Amino acid sequence: MALLFVPFLLLLMLHWSNAQPSPGYYPSYRFRPLRGFYRGFNNLWGPEHQTVSGDQSSVTIWLDRNSGGHRIPGNYAREAIHTADKCVRERKRRRQDHRQEMKFHLWFDPTAGFHNYAILWNPNEIIFFVDDIPIRRYPRKNAGTFPLRPMWLYGSIWDASSWATEDGKYKADYRYQPFVARFTRFVVRGCTAFAPLRCRPVPSSWHGAGLSRRQYAAMQWVQRYYLVYNYCKDSKRDHSLTPECWS
Repeated sequence: MALLFVPFLLLLMLHWSNAQPSPGYYPSYRFRPLRGFYRGFNNLWGPEHQTVSGDQSSVTIWLDRNSGGHRIPGNYAREAIHTADKCVRERKRRRQDHRQEMKFHLWFDPTAGFHNYAILWNPNEIIFFVDDIPIRRYPRKNAGTFPLRPMWLYGSIWDASSWATEDGKYKADYRYQPFVARFTRFVVRGCTAFAPLRCRPVPSSWHGAGLSRRQYAAMQWVQRYYLVYNYCKDSKRDHSLTPECWS
């Protein structure tokens, strides 16, 4: 029995090592949603491909062969990307090298139900959360790449086949259009760029600034098992523009 029992325990341990860990801190439930979508967000583009519920508690956007939909807080102009000017194209290529993408295959089916997605941004770090589990932390190590100016949150649905599927390996199949996304429970909390010093930012953990040990462990779990692209490890990128990757 002992010879059978030990492998069984090992299998259980391997199974538990892949189980979703608890971060020990759940900021998405600490604050109430906005009382009305338009209190914090505006339409940017594609109003014919989006609807806001009557009580403004949710937004539905969809993608078909014609177009997608975009939402953004504040009044922000979308930059045109079609130009024949060589100099402009070169500047656009250098801006792309500044992009700092990390891609994850989530540990659940995101189309099967609602999940909490959040971004926490303070003067010292930017943290991305999925169901309160930190999946990525971008510390302020280099003032040249850390965003310091006021910014906007931009939500959209678009055909990312050429970017998000191993350089276009898998194309969107429009026989199944429209592709629909629904957002609800919008929470916006924090200090504006012009807030007085007494305004306190949203804490990233129970002890205030920085992630706790449990949160770090949860983030390492995500990046170990579900990280599929890291711009710092992309040999095709110009890393002279991303000094945070040098270490």
